[in-house]
Amino acid sequence: MVMLAMIAAAALGESTVSENPTLRYNVQPWTEAVVSVEDIASAKRLFVELGDWHVSAKGALDRSELDYWKLPGTVTGEYERVCAPKVHTGCIRFVSFAGVEQRPIRLAARAWDTGGIYSIMVRSDNVPALFDAAIKMGWWAESEPVRFTFGQSDLRNVVLTGPHGINIAVYERISPAFTAFPVGRISQGFNSMRMVKDRPKARDFYRDLLGFSVLFDSASEPADPARSNFGIPLNYTPTIKRAAAALQPRTGETGRVEVMQIDGFTGGSDYSSLASPPNLGIISLRYPVDDLAAYRASLERRGVKVTYSAAKVKIDGGYVTDIFAVRDPDGNITEFYDSGMFALRKQIEEMVK
Repeated sequence: MVMLAMIAAAALGESTVSENPTLRYNVQPWTEAVVSVEDIASAKRLFVELGDWHVSAKGALDRSELDYWKLPGTVTGEYERVCAPKVHTGCIRFVSFAGVEQRPIRLAARAWDTGGIYSIMVRSDNVPALFDAAIKMGWWAESEPVRFTFGQSDLRNVVLTGPHGINIAVYERISPAFTAFPVGRISQGFNSMRMVKDRPKARDFYRDLLGFSVLFDSASEPADPARSNFGIPLNYTPTIKRAAAALQPRTGETGRVEVMQIDGFTGGSDYSSLASPPNLGIISLRYPVDDLAAYRASLERRGVKVTYSAAKVKIDGGYVTDIFAVRDPDGNITEFYDSGMFALRKQIEEMVK
């Protein structure tokens, strides 16, 4: 992994790497989203049955991971890590806790309410077919699939809502053809949306403090009414302003995080105080890092406060890793862990195939 960082340094220029901690310490695309649910079997069904995802690991949550999350000693739990075909990143780790009170993080929330991770984004080769199958399976949506253009892309999108208000935002790129990674009916996760109170402040946290690069940063809206995938009434869409920025630790089609601010409604709710385990919903994204200690030190020098931290946390049975987590200005958790665990797991999974 260190060799990859050296290659990146040669390609991008040593000064660029030294100034950007995600390149200098090789922060890689997020490998999994941690999602807290009551029943793992029902939560994973959409992905396994409709997307042909597979279970890559399962078992009891180790005490070291529960302690890392600062949960009481009486709490236990189970997990299953599910991944799309032919990939090792953009997976979902479903966790189920027992022996503790819980509530959904974004209970009864509307899209424009802030706090808590709003969605995991995936791609699909057929959004209408997936939408119909998901509804039959008991999932829901704020709207039927919406077709729109973004830059040079002709897209179809729908936001599916499942257990505990968990949202999966599904994108089908009609043109040009998407070839960066396998798509199928439900691809790996490639992005994650969070609704924020102040987009520039949230963007600056990921860019200036974590060192992520900006993929896009836009506040433009169509002048005429247009169907919304966020449940905004058609006649309000010209006046309800959406502004979003997407960021990533390195160039590519995966590992992204997106912040969106929706202005124009009054009296909305904020759920940031609930965005912690063991509550139900999307808890975090996990990024592997080659030099975890150095990256953490660089963040702390910038004033980033570490929320959770532990050494030698046992994850996925025999895998042990150091890990820490930070919160953005809206309380959302982002985790970073030693990439050695990811490399070993990937190697073993390839050998088993």
